[in-house]
Amino acid sequence: MNKPFELREDAATGRTFYETNLTGEALLNNWILNKGDGFTPAERRELGIDGMVPTATATLDLQVERAYEQFCAKTSDLEKYTFLNGILDRNATLFFKLVLDHLSEMIPIIYTPTVGTACLKFSHIFRRTRGLYINPENIGRIDDILAAVPLPRVRLIVVTDGERILGLGDQGADGMGIPIGKVGLYVAAGCLHPSEVLPITLDVGTNNQSKLDDPMYIGWRRNRITGDEYHKFIDTFLHACKRAFPGVMYQWEDFAKHHAFDLLAKYRKTILSFNDDIQGTGATALAALMGAARIKGVAMKDMKYCIAGAGEAGTGIANNIEAALKAEGLSEQDARNRIYHIDRQGLLLEDDPTLEPQQHTYAKSRAHVAGWKLKKEGFIDIIDVIRNAGVNVLVGTTAVPGRFDDEILEGMAASDSRPVIMPLSNPTSKVECTPEQVCRATGGSFIMATGSPFPPIETKIGMQGIAQCNNLFIFPGVGLGAIVAQASEVTDSMFAAGARALAGMVTDDQAARGYVLPEMKFIREASAQVAMAVAREARDCGVGAKLTDAEIEARVLASQWTPAYVPVKKVTP
Repeated sequence: MNKPFELREDAATGRTFYETNLTGEALLNNWILNKGDGFTPAERRELGIDGMVPTATATLDLQVERAYEQFCAKTSDLEKYTFLNGILDRNATLFFKLVLDHLSEMIPIIYTPTVGTACLKFSHIFRRTRGLYINPENIGRIDDILAAVPLPRVRLIVVTDGERILGLGDQGADGMGIPIGKVGLYVAAGCLHPSEVLPITLDVGTNNQSKLDDPMYIGWRRNRITGDEYHKFIDTFLHACKRAFPGVMYQWEDFAKHHAFDLLAKYRKTILSFNDDIQGTGATALAALMGAARIKGVAMKDMKYCIAGAGEAGTGIANNIEAALKAEGLSEQDARNRIYHIDRQGLLLEDDPTLEPQQHTYAKSRAHVAGWKLKKEGFIDIIDVIRNAGVNVLVGTTAVPGRFDDEILEGMAASDSRPVIMPLSNPTSKVECTPEQVCRATGGSFIMATGSPFPPIETKIGMQGIAQCNNLFIFPGVGLGAIVAQASEVTDSMFAAGARALAGMVTDDQAARGYVLPEMKFIREASAQVAMAVAREARDCGVGAKLTDAEIEARVLASQWTPAYVPVKKVTP
């Protein structure tokens, strides 16, 4: 046995079990195998841990009850975050059972918005390492590092370089909280086995001086490598991963836009990969907009869209809207004419020499805005677009708290009797507006989705649901579907298929309460539906295995792991 354990199936009974060469304290320190006081008396004797755990044998449900009692005693979200990660360090099965039993309460703790606070303080709350840290000083030993990974079967890698963590900017190695959180969501929502996912930080330095000056900072204490050195580093890393983990899926996570678009374009055809900030955000927002159009009783092509923020997320959303409008019969130019993209310089205009490469697609000509009445001469801002273009949908990916002020929200109410407002920036401290502000400005007539979770709000039409437009609804299903389909690449059409499947899950009752996406408690079902749609589309567009719909469904369901204790057996010579 080359790895510390293997997950096997008993040929006679069909039951799964772990086979391991670990015993004693080493076994209890393994986060996949450890059951704490849940080991049976027979296992304790066989595995050399008799007397090393309390006498009474606890069920998993009892352990969850105990852990939840301790969780509830914590007085801050960051304390709860560190407590939960401590459980994950010790016992993966208990962690995921606890999270799934209290999903709506714990997702905001293990991921957004609390993970943002955790990344800001990651070096100060660091307790136990998880995943890999690859830096310019150890990249030459990358093959040995990957060979030492103690997981028997890695199917998915979430990798970041920490340069654009949520809306918080360059966090360097402290950004590891994001891939750790994302692989956890792949298990909790996408149902992959916890031993099949691997978080990796490419610790290529940081330009955040506060990190470099912090004596507790856990990262490579240099400014970021750039240019050819950076791209050679990425290439070396990926080639080594292909040798160590052939066929693995890669999720690019929280790279700054000057690298994110280039890396996606360079590698998407040669390795199975996608960028969640561009493609996952875009597909999730598309599903929400499909739901909003359904509630309003219009086609997406009948609405106009203002997107504030022209980085990775904003560009991904615009691309998905354009594809949907063309699918409804609009020409490319007509579709783009209905999308107004705004960044720091205001409305993107074709003759602006400061435009970045990805920003040209939706830039408007001077002729398009000729005759517009502007609040400030020479600058076209959100309110100008709303008043002159007649916008129905306002999306925010700016990471500027309060960016959608009362004037903008009241302008949306004047433009549409039930406008669609989607402030998507994370964490909550970066949100463009709150449901209370939207309700007040629109007189309670609105449709809303947010990046961070918000509770329902009372309006003149009753209790209005606030859908959480969280990539969690898309990326686990896309990853699982691509793996199941044995896809050679992740296409845009696979994301679109996932978005349609997600939008189709919203029930009439949920839509009547204003929800444009399923509620978070249905996340595992959503991931399964997205995965099946993605695998079918991979097959149909020629990049996936030729499986029947029934075979795809069976493979998705078979890949889904549910946390439960299984026997642990000592390997026999």
